[in-house]
Amino acid sequence: MTMQRRYIQKVMAVGLATTIAFTAFAAVGQQTVHAQTTAQSTSVSKGQQIINYGKKFLGRPYKFGASTSTTKNFDCSSFTKYVFKHYGITLPRTSAQQSKVGKFVSKASLRVGDLVFFSSGSRANGHNVTHVAIYAGNGKILHTYGKPGVTISNLNSGNWKRTYLSARRVL
Repeated sequence: MTMQRRYIQKVMAVGLATTIAFTAFAAVGQQTVHAQTTAQSTSVSKGQQIINYGKKFLGRPYKFGASTSTTKNFDCSSFTKYVFKHYGITLPRTSAQQSKVGKFVSKASLRVGDLVFFSSGSRANGHNVTHVAIYAGNGKILHTYGKPGVTISNLNSGNWKRTYLSARRVL
């Protein structure tokens, strides 16, 4: 075998080894990026999963004091308790009790899946929590009250804007 031919074989072997190593390195790097992206999207999408599950009950009737073990009807806090329980998050029974769990979130920092609290209805005095909803994003809330039952409302208008008190993050 000539010297030139051996040299070409060595160059090709080194080139092939380099290509294999680079390809393996790139694949591991892609897997790492994919794993990080998946972890981030999972933590972001939990709130959206809660909203998507809650939307399955749109139109279900409102009934004050509804049981937390049925989906036949809901009141505001039995609805939030039921929906969050589906994702392994245990909430207390009443909206007032729910307003004390998790951590405080400013209205400007709301994320999909946050609980939002109001002082509205005949029991309200402007300070007492009497209603709870789930923030659905884009200024919307998913909740249940009165005639519409489970519905989506605009947080930033009408009664909901006037009676907003606070928000809590339990995710």
